[in-house]
Amino acid sequence: AIVVLGDSITDGRGSTTNGNNRWPDVLARRLQANNATANISVLNQGIGGNQVVGPAEYAPAKPIPGGPSALSRLDRDITSLPGVSAVIWLEGINDFGAANATAESVIDGYTKGVAYLRQKLPGVRIFAATLTPALNSTITSHGRAEVDAKRKALNEFLRTSKLFDGVFDFDKATMDPATGEVKPEFQPNSSTGGPGDKLHPNRAGYAAMGNAIDLQVLTGRSK
Repeated sequence: AIVVLGDSITDGRGSTTNGNNRWPDVLARRLQANNATANISVLNQGIGGNQVVGPAEYAPAKPIPGGPSALSRLDRDITSLPGVSAVIWLEGINDFGAANATAESVIDGYTKGVAYLRQKLPGVRIFAATLTPALNSTITSHGRAEVDAKRKALNEFLRTSKLFDGVFDFDKATMDPATGEVKPEFQPNSSTGGPGDKLHPNRAGYAAMGNAIDLQVLTGRSK
């Protein structure tokens, strides 16, 4: 199994309701279509609003809509599951947008999370995915220039760090270099209609993300 860990962009907000066209669905179909990887499952552990390191406290008496931090759910959502051979982690935009966390704190969260996963699952392969654009999102907390600066700093770390077994560049797959925003064709909402929010890609954007993953790099298998 491959676990994908993340927030609403992994959970699939903005895709077609019940259409199974989130980026993990696209990845799963690609794996199933390849004889060498057809026995690999994709487990979607995306939670809308989730953060890497926040909130500081999460309990039944003190819930938040985004759920417990990614770091605090690694056992429940990854290490306790059978047959996990790889993890793809795409997260951080809510730390920056909703919680005003620093890039350094999120980088530290990734570093601690990867070390923990390697300790608990010896031999697991861990991949990062760069954060997609949120600049000028209609969700104003996330659309600010300072959030974009932190996003770019985190992406630079993900691309250059030796922490991971590989990196899949979702930022490159979805960003319009002329504006720094999500590409126009990836913005209209696939589920409810309307212009979209410039944060959550539509089904075409999710397809671009799912197709940006090199299956041989991810699985170590070829056709």
